[in-house]
Amino acid sequence: MTAFDLVIRNGTVATAGDVGAADVGVRDGRVVALGEGLARGAKEIDARGRLVLPGGVDSHCHIEQKSSGGLMTADDFHSGTLSAACGATTTVIPFACQHRGQSLRAVVEDYHRLAAEKAVIDYAFHLIVSDPTPQVLGQELPSLIRDGYTSFKIYMTYDVLKLDDRQVLDILGVAKTEGAIVMIHAENNDVIAWLSERLLAAGKIAPKYHAQAHVAPAEREATHRAITLAEVVDVPILIVHVSGAEAIEQIRWAQGKGLKIFAETCPQYLFLTAADMDKPGLEGAKFMCSPPPRDAANQEHVWRGLTTGVFHVFSSDHAPYRYDGTGKLAKGEGTTFKNVANGVPGLELRLPLLFSEGFGRGRFDLSRFVALAATNAAKLYGLYPRKGTIAVGADADIAIWDPERRVNVTAAMLHDNVGYTPYEGRALTGWPVTVLSRGEIVVDEGRVSAARGRGKYQTCGVPGPLAKAFA
Repeated sequence: MTAFDLVIRNGTVATAGDVGAADVGVRDGRVVALGEGLARGAKEIDARGRLVLPGGVDSHCHIEQKSSGGLMTADDFHSGTLSAACGATTTVIPFACQHRGQSLRAVVEDYHRLAAEKAVIDYAFHLIVSDPTPQVLGQELPSLIRDGYTSFKIYMTYDVLKLDDRQVLDILGVAKTEGAIVMIHAENNDVIAWLSERLLAAGKIAPKYHAQAHVAPAEREATHRAITLAEVVDVPILIVHVSGAEAIEQIRWAQGKGLKIFAETCPQYLFLTAADMDKPGLEGAKFMCSPPPRDAANQEHVWRGLTTGVFHVFSSDHAPYRYDGTGKLAKGEGTTFKNVANGVPGLELRLPLLFSEGFGRGRFDLSRFVALAATNAAKLYGLYPRKGTIAVGADADIAIWDPERRVNVTAAMLHDNVGYTPYEGRALTGWPVTVLSRGEIVVDEGRVSAARGRGKYQTCGVPGPLAKAFA
């Protein structure tokens, strides 16, 4: 009888704290040994010349979710999680999205049913709260938090999702009482609506005008207001998908005051610009998300925020809408920037982009890459140390990377159901060649062997370890 089900030998193992040569022993889906010269395993992987890293945790993605405008995302829980696995992500945290008039509890049950049938990797859920009725605030939300749904997102924009300041304070109050963390989409809705009306009235309807409606000051003001409301309640918050310098300045200021303000950014703010929306016809719609990409100068501010610790997590904000009548072009030829489905795909490329252009270009070291890819999100959302690290007792969610492999990105090579990628043609160095989920090889050299429905729901603990680490 062998000591291990699997041994990964001769690789360089990296966590958020250490990098070194070690073998990894796996039994019953968990890491049970780290060291040199481990006994034989029933299966062996030679990782010589390769990096052995924790599987990624993508803590912001939209899968099989209906938008506020009634459109369904292109990816369901099968294609979405399959795409994630092929990009070295082994845990996703999508959203169970409440639309107005819906019961939060019923929404969660619906998403569980969909994921259980299809997911190929493990998953948890955030909530989206858009209708904070007395029933929701007093009963449903506290009950769900106690059941392990310890993070939820709210919006300061989008007419059918946005909450006013009083509602935000009510939500933050529940989070403080129950020990949850609130994720906030921070843009000033009135500013965006005012600018949009004037642009449309002037006949400026092309996708490029999306950036002129969603101006940086609208994000800056709402970010500062969200921070202020959190300060009043004295509760941690996370500002999601931060796009550039103006919002970053507000977050850095708050962190300098000692407030527990966490921040997230995404690939689109490092690799896309507003100029990408200025394409012939409606092609620019492929690059539209909110907040929009800014410019090259703002990209550098975002990189700096990743390297200096302003940003704690790096998520895809995968919002997959096809470039056709089911998604981006639901209004056909009459589509204006105001009725394009917002969002870009990114689940599969999140980590290869960050590895190549962050670690690969020397912007940060390997441990920082691991922290941004997996560990910080696992800590912030109560999944650590089960997820987000390679340590004895952790799930054997592991990605083996070839740091020298060169890949030219094409939509055809990806496994989502979107049909295009905004990163088409980008040359990357470094690629995940083998991906394990709970000790099972689910991707190996492009061959996918993950069974539909093998993913398991992960209950989140009470958030806080990362907050304490940055106190």
